[in-house]
Amino acid sequence: MSLYFILLTASGAVPLLLSFDKRLQFYKQWKFVFPSILLVALVYIIFDVNFTNRGIWGFNPEYLSGIYLFSLPLEEILFFVVIPYASIFLHESVREYFPKLEIPKSINRALIIALIVLCVLIAVFNTDKSYTFYISLKLAVVLLLALLLNSRIPRSFFITFGVILVPFLIVNGILTGSYINGEVVWYNNSENLGIRIFTIPVEDFAYAFSMILYNMLLIEQLKKFAKK
Repeated sequence: MSLYFILLTASGAVPLLLSFDKRLQFYKQWKFVFPSILLVALVYIIFDVNFTNRGIWGFNPEYLSGIYLFSLPLEEILFFVVIPYASIFLHESVREYFPKLEIPKSINRALIIALIVLCVLIAVFNTDKSYTFYISLKLAVVLLLALLLNSRIPRSFFITFGVILVPFLIVNGILTGSYINGEVVWYNNSENLGIRIFTIPVEDFAYAFSMILYNMLLIEQLKKFAKK
């Protein structure tokens, strides 16, 4: 079993088992969660294939199973299912036990607007860095979408993302070279800002935030549609 697959298994096993917890009963949300995950995954995988083929990032075969689909390792494709599921589960778990844990509406709005402006500026001044440009715009779009939808999700997600960062730092840290020889995933630093937190490119934090938020906004819309 490859190291990448072991990391995915460890990340997904506990959330999957706890989905049947009597209090959380997260499995009841699967009819909204999995369609959202698959749809968002499709979009991210398309860009992932493109960036891999262009050498913006790549994968170390030493830590992979050797099975590839659409130029991507099987593990990388599973990443877009396992990690969002685990992250959404963690967000919902925190919300279940701390339902009042959210920032005020006015602060939330100001924070979103400030981040949108920051993302746009970063993109404008880094058009020559594909990863930085891409993820800055993607984050700006999802934040704008949350604003237009008048979604309450960011008010709690800005807080729960701090909790999600704990396993993120461990898993993504290993993927990018912490605690192992070499890297599972390598990056072409000419295509990003070259700023790393431990071994993780700073863009990865925006990548994770945007991917999870896209999922949760879509889940929210699917629930509203189901009620109608």
